[in-house]
Amino acid sequence: MTVLRQGLLAGRAVALAGAPPPRVRNALAGLGAQVLELDAALDEDGAREWAAAAGGIGALVYDAGSCFADGADGALQESLELAWVATRAVATGALIPDGAGKVLLIAPRPGAGPFATAARAGLENLARTLSVEWARYGVTAAAVAPGDRTTEDELAELVCYLVSPAGEYFSGCLFELGGP
Repeated sequence: MTVLRQGLLAGRAVALAGAPPPRVRNALAGLGAQVLELDAALDEDGAREWAAAAGGIGALVYDAGSCFADGADGALQESLELAWVATRAVATGALIPDGAGKVLLIAPRPGAGPFATAARAGLENLARTLSVEWARYGVTAAAVAPGDRTTEDELAELVCYLVSPAGEYFSGCLFELGGP
């Protein structure tokens, strides 16, 4: 059950990268968004081409948790690198040329491994930096940090709110769900 009104995201295209939970995808589609999924094996050139071809994207939702997995060796670098590649590609291919859009970065849960806190801080820093750097293009950025007990429904509800018109006010913010 959602507190958001039906059709809230009608006419918005939302790109998903990093394999967000199915409930996030379903909630976005259930509120009327056109959901576009980026290839899991995203590379910089492929992402740019995809974003340019898709056009009309209103938001990017990147989930670092799936890439981070259990925080094994190299997960920190890989999850942050893929966040930047996906974000830059969609922003330069669709959001910046259109003069508006939202970047939403979902951090791994705190218990995801020894470097989960560093990944969360890195994504928060990326969102804060992009909120300043890309403000002149009408692109906002925020990060979501789910807690270990955060449900997929809670995450989906916040994601839908933040990519809706009501969420356009928030930029450079970190939203912590359910504590550490």
